[in-house]
Amino acid sequence: MADVRFVAIGDSFTEGVGDVLPDGRERGWADIAAQGWADAAGHPIQYANLAIRGKLAWPIVEQQLEPALALRPTHLSFNGGGNDMLRPRTDLEHIADAFSRVLRRCDEEGVTMILLSGANPSGQLPMGSLIQRRGDQLSEAVLRRVADRPDVVRALNWPDRELAQSAYWSEDRLHMNAAGHHRVAARVLHALGYEPPETWWAPSERGGAGPSGLAYYRQHVGPWVRRRVTRTSSGDGRTAKYPVWTERTPG
Repeated sequence: MADVRFVAIGDSFTEGVGDVLPDGRERGWADIAAQGWADAAGHPIQYANLAIRGKLAWPIVEQQLEPALALRPTHLSFNGGGNDMLRPRTDLEHIADAFSRVLRRCDEEGVTMILLSGANPSGQLPMGSLIQRRGDQLSEAVLRRVADRPDVVRALNWPDRELAQSAYWSEDRLHMNAAGHHRVAARVLHALGYEPPETWWAPSERGGAGPSGLAYYRQHVGPWVRRRVTRTSSGDGRTAKYPVWTERTPG
């Protein structure tokens, strides 16, 4: 497949939070998949990533979709709703409508949509049963909207029980670590028709256990609650890491 131009939009899941390189940069599944795509295809591809952490589903669509389409991509990936699910009284059907908007605009522009569901963190989070239920409902609502669209590339991570295990998650229990991001990247490549490196499905290097008990709430839950109270976001003031095309060449 020649002349691939792949742009990713979304929140922290797509930005790559949790997959921290030795130099402090955050990588993530989209970066990994872009490089793997070039390697598997045997030719360079163009890659951009407009995702910003903390964004709700509709702000992703309203702020990132049109700039992404203005790049004239061949493929656009979208995931959102993880931050919405953590808020009370969220209308999950309305969130699923954001996926319909992205698909409609991709159709209008002749772009192939890559649809991702986020990984399931509920097993290690407070109120995990509520998050599990809401995630199940959101996944079902989104899949109803693409049920008759076999042309949509699907990389569905929410049902993956292996990926839900704690070994794939960072210390905050909400974002995947390098192992988790590699597994998602493997699923994306597989959905595109390529065979990813076997080690991506279960990398040998996994993050250690993070803080527990009161230390966990102090380090991770407390800051999240403060942002909700002050109506701020972890993405405030941040810009996209790859707002224009970068070339990934076969390694």
